[in-house]
Amino acid sequence: MIPEWAAILVALLTQLGDVWFLALLVGAVYWFASNRREDAMVVVGLTLAGLSLITALKHVFALPRPGEPLVALEALPGLVQPLYETTAMASGYGFPSGHALMTTVVYVTLARRLSIGTFRTRLAVSATVIALVGLSRVALGVHYLVDIVAGVAVGLTFLFVAERLLARYADDQGTVALSLAVVVSALSLPTTGLDPDAVLLFGASLGAFAGWQLVALGRDAFAADRPSTAARPLALRGTLAAAAFAPLVAALEYFEVLSLPAAGGALGLALGAFVTVPVLRHSERATRVWTSLIFWLAVLAFGIRQLFRPSTWRRGYTVGSHYASRFGRWVRTRTSG
Repeated sequence: MIPEWAAILVALLTQLGDVWFLALLVGAVYWFASNRREDAMVVVGLTLAGLSLITALKHVFALPRPGEPLVALEALPGLVQPLYETTAMASGYGFPSGHALMTTVVYVTLARRLSIGTFRTRLAVSATVIALVGLSRVALGVHYLVDIVAGVAVGLTFLFVAERLLARYADDQGTVALSLAVVVSALSLPTTGLDPDAVLLFGASLGAFAGWQLVALGRDAFAADRPSTAARPLALRGTLAAAAFAPLVAALEYFEVLSLPAAGGALGLALGAFVTVPVLRHSERATRVWTSLIFWLAVLAFGIRQLFRPSTWRRGYTVGSHYASRFGRWVRTRTSG
């Protein structure tokens, strides 16, 4: 039996690749990297896409985990058991390793996009973290070595494809990364049989995509020399944002509050707000623009709501019928004359 401290150390080390830690890390990078916002959004998009990818792959292969943990839970002292159970125990399918895939996606992307130190140093640090997390998963007895190797391989392959795609659309990489997240999360829904994680990731991807379109809309408005030159890109951004927000709002409107679709809608709207708030916080001009934009969007929404009310349609049908009959009488009079 290994020492108690060693078991806890390995259990804590594996958290460097856990979803909660990666989400906190990526969120902090986006929130505080105001001078590298586009690169930070690429990290967010690829993280969401990677999470959806591993969710789908685990259901496709549906292979079990090892049955022998590093240490039996009851062999540890009572005070340590809750911590170890929370950090070291795992359930669900084992192949490929989600920790290996996600540490590869997140840390390699951060190494490529951040500007701290040299690229070689950042790449060495990311490789070290990936290796330590992978070895910790094997040591904990929740993965076979082949699970780790497959997870890293899939992560690197995914990054290769994603970076090639991003290079083709270098002017709007944030939108490309988030579009990839939306597509991968949408494909994971039927693949996993509407697994709760897949549904939540789909909502999160839609919300992040919509929020980023609003950020890009404001950026395009600031950069335009004349309103006429910005009309088309602004209309496109607004349409994309509305199309992404629509299913999230519909999920809250048509499903029960505590249902899975409503949770996905709420998560998406929250992530959309998370994406837009840092930009507003760092720009007084953006705040004024968004205040005006929200006002006109509210007016537009009210107009659309009035347009689709049954009373509006009935009134329109009555008025239209009246003028159609008058036009018909006028035509008959002209014809008979």
